Amino acid sequence: MILHRVFQFSTVLRSALSVQLRRNIGFTAVVFNKTKNLDPIQKLFVDKIRDYDAKSTKAGGPVDTTAEYQKNMAEEIAKLQRLYGGGDLLKFPDFKFEAPKFEEVSK
Repeated sequence: MILHRVFQFSTVLRSALSVQLRRNIGFTAVVFNKTKNLDPIQKLFVDKIRDYDAKSTKAGGPVDTTAEYQKNMAEEIAKLQRLYGGGDLLKFPDFKFEAPKFEEVSK
């Protein structure tokens, strides 16, 4: 009976340690991958994203757009301004909440 309990305890302990080791190994793999060089496909992808970001920052908007795109964009913005009462659609709205006024009720 005691041997059976020891065996059960060691099985549970082994299972818990196994889970913990797998988690730690998974975590350290992520940390080590951050410090390693990227593989060529990942590097190409990241370089293209950075290149597009630099171009869009320089252009002040989407890159390589046509006159038709600009016209459609202006029309859509005008529609939205008519629908929602104007204002700057590119700015995040300011929300102002007032505290509710409670009345004291006596019984």
